[in-house]
Amino acid sequence: MEFSVRDQNGIKVVAVSGRLTIGAPSDRLNEELGKLADGGSKKIVLLLDDVPQIDSSGMAAVVRNSISLVRDGGQLRIVCGRGRVRDALTVTRLVEAIPTYESEAAALAGFA
Repeated sequence: MEFSVRDQNGIKVVAVSGRLTIGAPSDRLNEELGKLADGGSKKIVLLLDDVPQIDSSGMAAVVRNSISLVRDGGQLRIVCGRGRVRDALTVTRLVEAIPTYESEAAALAGFA
């Protein structure tokens, strides 16, 4: 799995590619998002369009960091189009708990 992080007008945009499953991938996501929050980032957009698979460990890493950000006055938003990952987020009802968008532009605009 690979990550890239960029700043978009004070919002950290984290692009993830590869499987987000138990072990190193979910641990790494948790670590990367934690570093951003520890560094003062309060607004994070997580791009999951290039993630072909997510399991409960991957979802737990997303939820854990979303809760942490909210407690610190921030917010995590997910960008995820149609497919297996969106289906998994829908079945687990995470799309209702964490703001989820079909495009990066929509997720960014929601912070305005």
